[in-house]
Amino acid sequence: MIVKVLDGDSIAANCYIVASETTKRGMIIDPGVKAKYISEAVEELNISVSLIVLTHVHIDHFSALDIVKKNTKAQLAVFDTGNIKASPKTSQIMKGLVFVPFELPFQPDILLKDGDTIDIDDLHFSVLYTPGHSSDGISFWGHGVVFSGDTLFRRRIGILLPGLYPGHDPKQLKESIREKLLTLPDETIVYPGHGAATTIGEERRLNRMLQSEGSM
Repeated sequence: MIVKVLDGDSIAANCYIVASETTKRGMIIDPGVKAKYISEAVEELNISVSLIVLTHVHIDHFSALDIVKKNTKAQLAVFDTGNIKASPKTSQIMKGLVFVPFELPFQPDILLKDGDTIDIDDLHFSVLYTPGHSSDGISFWGHGVVFSGDTLFRRRIGILLPGLYPGHDPKQLKESIREKLLTLPDETIVYPGHGAATTIGEERRLNRMLQSEGSM
């Protein structure tokens, strides 16, 4: 399996390009870096992209979505938010900054649910519903790795500014990590939405934010 990591800066999220070594077909996870970097990486890897998937609908994870989707003609898959209660109205944090939950530039092609499988040739990833950072948060697990979005980071867990992004639930976040992620094998590589990769085993042993019930 090919995994290309495009590091996000202090604002942008990490973008991952994942493809089959055999067929050279794959997907883009969270196109939050500049579209130019994504296009260059796809060309360098000499792969075709059939799917774009989002770990959650926060703008730092899909800022390049419009251009990338047009360039690749790939389908877009996101979590099905149909059964999620409407998020509370957000307060305006600063002039001109307004966030509308689950708003995308166009309708997704595929709606994912917990337990679904993403299949691209010989690649197979399970969809894990991991809310808490946001109410539509999902992770993708398969082939010894998990793409955890903003649920689990290296030595940290997902946090955000109250009122800026609805759906943040600290208790639910820790439950998602413990029930869906820490049950994976210790050697599982964690590719987070921001920052460096880690492993499930390392986070089980060393992540203090998971060891202390009162800390976030």
